[in-house]
Amino acid sequence: MRRRVAGNLLWMLAERGFQIGVGIGVVAVLARALGPSGFAHFQYAQSIVLIAASFALVCGAEVVVPRLVATTAPASQHGLLAHAFVLRLAGGVTGYLLMCAYLGITAPEKEVWHAALWLGIAILLREPFGVVVAWMQSHTNNRPGTLFSLAALSVKAILVGGLFAAGVREITGYAAAFALEVIVLAVLLTSYYFVRVHDRDYTWQVGQARELITAGALFWISFILMMAARRVDQLVLQPSVPSADFGAYAACMQILDNFTMVASILVAGIAPTYVYARTAYAEAHASIGRIGLGIGVLGLAGGVLIAGCAPWIVRLLYGSAFDATVTLLRVAAVASALIFADVALTLLAVYLRKPRWVAIKWALVLVTTLAFDLIAIPRYGSWGAVAGYALGNGVAVLVGLALWWRHRPVREAVSA
Repeated sequence: MRRRVAGNLLWMLAERGFQIGVGIGVVAVLARALGPSGFAHFQYAQSIVLIAASFALVCGAEVVVPRLVATTAPASQHGLLAHAFVLRLAGGVTGYLLMCAYLGITAPEKEVWHAALWLGIAILLREPFGVVVAWMQSHTNNRPGTLFSLAALSVKAILVGGLFAAGVREITGYAAAFALEVIVLAVLLTSYYFVRVHDRDYTWQVGQARELITAGALFWISFILMMAARRVDQLVLQPSVPSADFGAYAACMQILDNFTMVASILVAGIAPTYVYARTAYAEAHASIGRIGLGIGVLGLAGGVLIAGCAPWIVRLLYGSAFDATVTLLRVAAVASALIFADVALTLLAVYLRKPRWVAIKWALVLVTTLAFDLIAIPRYGSWGAVAGYALGNGVAVLVGLALWWRHRPVREAVSA
């Protein structure tokens, strides 16, 4: 059993690592193909789509997987998955319509519209069909889902590379390649599930749907707030600066997004053994503190390394047209170390099953970042956005530290 769990985790980590590698390569091709202005439009559209996509996570894996594990009958499992699929699809449609409404109000350039409408297909497909991934997780079998994800990602990478080799410079073709990745993944997941599950009859039950929504509400709200907090800087910055400046900032954030994803990979590998397996709260609490310190230091070392190598990294990935990214990256890379510490400190809320803490934290981060950006970005442009990025990450870490310190084990309880 331990070997199976370890193998399942390795497949998950391998998928994330491959996603990072391919993601860096694809972004580099996009930047060179579209130039600073076109890349800015593409990244702005992607930021809007990522926020809208969070509405599709009505009942995430943390709600669906435990219920699948507790429900062994295939018919009951299918009924649960069907309800989750419908709820996520409804959330995705809501997110897509909200995205269109936002674009209609802000009236961006046509390239942004085209990119968003294509990229937005992920809002309608990724999370609804992702219920099959939750079904695989409940059976401790992530290998097929990982292989499907890697296959779809490879299709996108090949298409993007082919478009670049063909000299395509329009956003629509590249956005369509991103959309095709999600379509291929949805087809593969659905085919795999239908081949293995034959009893697919179910009756819609309002009570079960309401229970799923209620159980996942705090996780859902937390995720929406988190995505908004992570991307609100780009929404505020885009209309305040020229496209080239926004492209330089978006390129900087794209590098750091891939870098900070390492924090989630590390925590996913460490937490099951050193936190979740601890039955004594004092031991788990101490482990979280050590993990936060260790990963925070590791993030700082990586951030300093990226800052020192910023000229080479930017030239290698984006080319000389993005020289303005170098100075932004040098500062923002050091500030990104805070994300490593925040991811580790969030383990306390997960261990104690307190999603309300996560929602409160991201609400504070969003309000603080938005208020600061609205004041600083019109005056200082991209540097105001970098300062807001650092401030938001700092608030998240401070909230995590405050909760960790406030809920430290009492000495008498530890002795007992």
